Amino acid sequence: MNLNTDSAVQPDAELTPATILCVDDEPNILSALRRLFRSAGFQVRTAVGGAAGLELLESETVDLVISDMRMPEMDGAEFLQQVRQRWPDTVRLLLTGYSEVTSIIGAINRGEIYRYISKPWDDNDIILIVKQALERKALEQEKKRLETLAIRQNEELKTLNASLESKVAARTAELSVANEKLKTNFVTSIKIFSTLIEMRGGNLAGHSRRVADLCRRLAQKMELDGKLAQEVFVAGLLHEIGKVGFADELLRTPVGMMTPAQLDLYRKHIVQAEQVLMPLQDLKGAAEIICGQFERYDGTGFPEKLTAGSIPVGARILALASDYDSMQIGTLTQRRLTPEEARILIVHSSGKRYDPEVVAAFVALMGSSARDEAEKEQASDTAVSSKEMQPGMVLSRDLITPSGLLMLSTDHVLDARLIRKIMDFERSGGMQLTAYIRVERRH
Repeated sequence: MNLNTDSAVQPDAELTPATILCVDDEPNILSALRRLFRSAGFQVRTAVGGAAGLELLESETVDLVISDMRMPEMDGAEFLQQVRQRWPDTVRLLLTGYSEVTSIIGAINRGEIYRYISKPWDDNDIILIVKQALERKALEQEKKRLETLAIRQNEELKTLNASLESKVAARTAELSVANEKLKTNFVTSIKIFSTLIEMRGGNLAGHSRRVADLCRRLAQKMELDGKLAQEVFVAGLLHEIGKVGFADELLRTPVGMMTPAQLDLYRKHIVQAEQVLMPLQDLKGAAEIICGQFERYDGTGFPEKLTAGSIPVGARILALASDYDSMQIGTLTQRRLTPEEARILIVHSSGKRYDPEVVAAFVALMGSSARDEAEKEQASDTAVSSKEMQPGMVLSRDLITPSGLLMLSTDHVLDARLIRKIMDFERSGGMQLTAYIRVERRH
């Protein structure tokens, strides 16, 4: 075997010239090819015969192979076939000195050659063919590199995206919990504020809370949307905020026994309440409901004399809920009415003072639906005394003192310190409190 590893001087130190392997059984042909490609700036390797060519390929990397077709022992087609199988990225050219089509087709099919070149060749043509073949190889390699890069970057993006989605989901969950906590704290703050207002008079204690609860139940019965139902509930808690400046005498006088001057002053508390609450954007809807609670369905109310559907539905609900409780605590009528007496008066005033639709929902709540709701509450919570309380228990309802004042709000989590304070409060007041604890039902 005869191997030759002559190299051309590299024309540019920054660029590595392509390496070409010329395989032929005629030394003079190899010499001619070596001189031609060296002058064109390529590194040239030569091998006499296919076996020598395969041996050289095993020891170093070659970019392009030019093989003669007719060689003893191993012809060009067989040699290029082995090159394709073992070094598929090496470009393969066939050099043939005769025009037997069958042999050329065999070389193309078996060796998957890029081009075949006929002897005698034209120097310019063969240089051009080699450059084109190497350019194509470079393009294919760059394509593969970019595809590999794209695949890797896509995988990295998927990983990053999955990580971001996980972080976004976790952050969204955190924000959702924080938002719910803010809402709960907002409602609790309103409950505390309404309790402070009610502390001025014993008969007012618990009134706003009961009105708000009835407003909520009526809104649900009438299938109002959640936002409006919440606004009606908040309006129920704050519907008497305008009374904060009332004199004690006016506060103690039932509406049915007020003088014209007192009645005029009393009616204005709803306007004052709206003025106080309007700067708070979250309470704008509740403020409008409070301002409309003295309007009458028949159009003889205060302050705008609105009629029927022109009165905000929240105000129509609040009017009934507030009057129903006020009749029973003696702030509306000369004497305290029983729940049944109050219900009869409300039904009798349907279409006059009250919206018939709201009255119908009220009557339904006072019937079987009220019992159903009570049974539902009993199924979701359980009553415990202070001695039965344990840290970690969650209140399912507000904890109310016997005088009707709010002590702890719904969803409050009990701890050892709170339980001790509740017990101390019971001892100092000579009373016993009952708390309703949420029960987790297993399905």
